This record gives sequence, structure tokens and C-alpha cells, in this order.
Amino acid sequence: MKVLVTGGAGFIGSHTVDALLSRGYDVSILDSLELPVHPRREKPVYIPADIEFIRGDVRNRQDMEKALKGAEAVFHLAAHQGYLPDFSAFAGVNDTGTALLYETIVKEHLPVQKVIIASSQAVYGEGKYLCPDHDLQYPLPRSREQLTRGDWDIRCPVCRRIMRPLPTCEARVNPHNQYAVSKYAQELYALTLGRRYGIPTVALRYSITQGPRQSIHNAYSGVLRILTAKLLTGQPLTLFEDGAQLRDYVHIDDVVAANLLALESVKADYEVFNVGGKEATTVREFARLLTSLINGSQVVECPGLFRFGDVRHIVSDINKLQRLGWEPRKKITQNIVDYLNWVNVQREVDDCYQEAERVMRARGVLQRAG
Repeated sequence: MKVLVTGGAGFIGSHTVDALLSRGYDVSILDSLELPVHPRREKPVYIPADIEFIRGDVRNRQDMEKALKGAEAVFHLAAHQGYLPDFSAFAGVNDTGTALLYETIVKEHLPVQKVIIASSQAVYGEGKYLCPDHDLQYPLPRSREQLTRGDWDIRCPVCRRIMRPLPTCEARVNPHNQYAVSKYAQELYALTLGRRYGIPTVALRYSITQGPRQSIHNAYSGVLRILTAKLLTGQPLTLFEDGAQLRDYVHIDDVVAANLLALESVKADYEVFNVGGKEATTVREFARLLTSLINGSQVVECPGLFRFGDVRHIVSDINKLQRLGWEPRKKITQNIVDYLNWVNVQREVDDCYQEAERVMRARGVLQRAG
């Protein structure tokens, strides 16, 4: 079977390519090698030299038609990510690219047997919470005014008591920012068109994925790479809000295992699955674990900075995918160790966060309470 991987030169894409090749699939890649992930706009050295590599854009019809030639399955992993208010870029890459993928398959009567879409935990927004007096709640985003006061907690919309976050299942979405909206719209395009035209489709909502090849040049998202770059370039280790935000983290190897399961299991067809970790961990706990593995002495500070559009807590309920036989096998420490081992053999670690911080401040994303 020939499998096309869009975004196949990226973090999740390249590891998926390796796994497909190891199982005997014929693999091709469509990737535009965008900044800042690919700072030299060059094909990464970890991409096999003999693989079919098409440098192109998922929004370009000719590029999509060329890439889909002969493909029997598609991992659609190309995406625009980050926090900047480039609303049209999120919609263009994530949504137009997905619509064009299905349009090409249908128009050209292509024999594609399966499409796996990379979605995100971000579609849940704040996810599910429990109020002691008013039961389950799915709260709205925190306002700029609340964040500016340094009031970080999520409160019940009825009684204003602080609520307890719960693991969030696939049943209800509540996107809070432009990236989340674009990923949910992408799901709707894919699953709706997949069902209509009989193209088995799976949407995987990844939690925070970590491990080797997560670009060290992108300082706009990814707590592991941002904090690692700060530590290795001698910058203060600052966290947003108070560092008590809960997240779950998943190793790239476990994500790839979920990808292959989605490809090879008919039980996954036309379904949405969370792909996450088992451990709910605060950002502060994660930072302390990272510093203990690098130098053990760095002070973690919370100066009251926040990114407008961030969620307070989000942890995925992974029971649905576990019922198909998948299990996250690697713990957070392994995520960090494997990433650090990879970073240590890179030619350079850019001090790119200060420029990213300047841009986020200028565009109203990064702000300070008080």
C-alpha cells in the first residue's frame, strides 16, 4: 500500500514515515518546509534520501494532485500552529488544505482507502469541570480582564466557586482560540466528506506530544522545547500564569502507535479519538523535572505573564482509544530524556525565544497581569 504523509518532514510526520517504512509500506511526503520549524527551508537529514519527497503546499491544487497520485491512504498531518493572531493562515492551511484533499480524491476518483487527520486536544478549550453545587460545566474562555487581574482559576458560571478539572472525553468540544477552531473545522470537513463519499476517515486529537525532532527553532509553542532552549541558552526559566496549569503529555512513539492503529483498524473508521498521556502534571512540576535532568539548580519563576487564549487546565480522557488496544507506554521522564538526547547532538540551539516573546507582546498575545 502506498501512503502519503502530508507534513511528513515535521515532528509527528517524520516519525510516522519511519514507522510506515519499517512495516513495508510505500511512503511519499508532501511538505512545504515552512518557517520557523524548518529554518533553512531544507529537507531534514532524517528523511530517507530515496523516499518520494514533494515540496509543496496543501493549499495548492497541483501540489495536492501530484502528491495523491497512486496513494491508497493518507496521513494528513500538515498544519499551521501557534498563538499569533494570523487567523486566515490557520483557516487556510488547516481547513482549506483538508477540503482540497477530499475535493481532489472525489474529483479524480482516487482509490484512497483511508485518511487519518491530525486534530488536537485544543478543540476542547477548557474541557470538562465539576462544580460541587452545579455538577458538570464546560466553561467559556477566561476574559482578558480576569487574566489581567491575575485571577487564573476557572469558576462556576453560576456560583463563581473554583471548579475542579476532569479528564475530557471526545463527546463535546468547546474551542477557545483560532487554532482550536481551525482543527475542529478540519475534523468536520474530513468526517463529513469521508462519510458522504465513503472514504474511511479517522480524526486523532493529540495531547502535547514530545520527543526527538520537535523543532528547536519554534519558540511559539511546546513547553518542552521552549524551556529546554531557555535552559541551554542561559535565560531565566519563567512560566506563564502561576505554573499550576494541568496538562497531559504523550511520547512521540505512543502517538505513532496510535497512528498505525488508526490506519490498520476498521474499528477506527469514522471515529474521533483522544491520544494522550496517563499523567496529569502541572507546568511547574514539568519544569522542575526538566531542570533536575539538565542541571538541577535553575530557579523557576512566575512573573505574572500570560498568553491570551491559553486554557487553564486540559487533560484528555483516553479510554476510547484504549478500548481498541492502544496504551501510552512511556512516562514523562522518558519524553524529556529522549528529547534532550536529540537536542545534544544538534549543531546549534537557537536563542529564539526572546524574538518570539517580542513578537507575541507586539501582537497582544503575551501580556502581564497587574
